[in-house]
Amino acid sequence: MEFITGSGTFSLIILPMLIFIARVMDVTFGTIRIIFVSRGKKYLAPLLGFFEIMIWLFAIGQIFINLTSIEYYVAYAGGFATGNFVGIWIEEKLAIGTLVIRIITKKDSTQLIECLKARGYGVTSVDAHGVRGDVKLIYTIIKRKDLQNVEDIIKKFDPKAFYSIEEVRSASEGIFPPTRPIYKKTFLSSFSRRTGK
Repeated sequence: MEFITGSGTFSLIILPMLIFIARVMDVTFGTIRIIFVSRGKKYLAPLLGFFEIMIWLFAIGQIFINLTSIEYYVAYAGGFATGNFVGIWIEEKLAIGTLVIRIITKKDSTQLIECLKARGYGVTSVDAHGVRGDVKLIYTIIKRKDLQNVEDIIKKFDPKAFYSIEEVRSASEGIFPPTRPIYKKTFLSSFSRRTGK
């Protein structure tokens, strides 16, 4: 074991790789922990924080032992950058949380509202007046994993519709689609047939 740790291969390749991997892991945990804190996950966030700081201590400890080794600095910085990317990528795949979508359209929104309802989404709509005339303001609160589906519905209904998306920290009540959505005949299916798509 002493032969391995004392060799040039260990100090030049293996240890920098270990520092890089440790940094990727601790920054990934840190990124996800911050997201969990912002969403009120009070049990998961501290658990991730524990592992995050333990891994970080290993990485920073190796840097302090070898202050003159530039390859350790590069591994540490590279791991930090990669960890941010990996953490955000994992968070996107987890798709945790709830979003509110506000849609503003000048078109008759009956079909859009009916389509959203048919897919199991709760919808609130109000008549409003904008700079260029009367508009319909539509609100729907969705699970984050359903965002792409809802965006597709909006764009097919009105490609020029303005919509904004915001995180919701918590929601006490709401109407959401079942785990396995029941697809009913909607204007999207008839839209696809008319356009031949």
